[in-house]
Amino acid sequence: VLGVSPDTEKSHKGFAAKYELPFPLIADPERKILTAYGAYGEKVMYGKKVTGVLRTTFIIDEKGLIEKVIKKVDTKEHGAQIFRLFEKK
Repeated sequence: VLGVSPDTEKSHKGFAAKYELPFPLIADPERKILTAYGAYGEKVMYGKKVTGVLRTTFIIDEKGLIEKVIKKVDTKEHGAQIFRLFEKK
């Protein structure tokens, strides 16, 4: 597991410490990784179109290939979203 966002390394350190994250966070302020994976673009927030991070989860297999994708991640139900992906197998 790893996380990527356009936030700074300093911001990531504070966030990871606050929530005791057991995985690394990658700072991508130039949005190169996010753009390459289609996780940065236009979305609607509060009825307005904005450009920003598109919360997305990629399940990558042991060969490094993307096996599954969750778009529109629900942060409160994300564990269940992931579980449902594998429940269908």
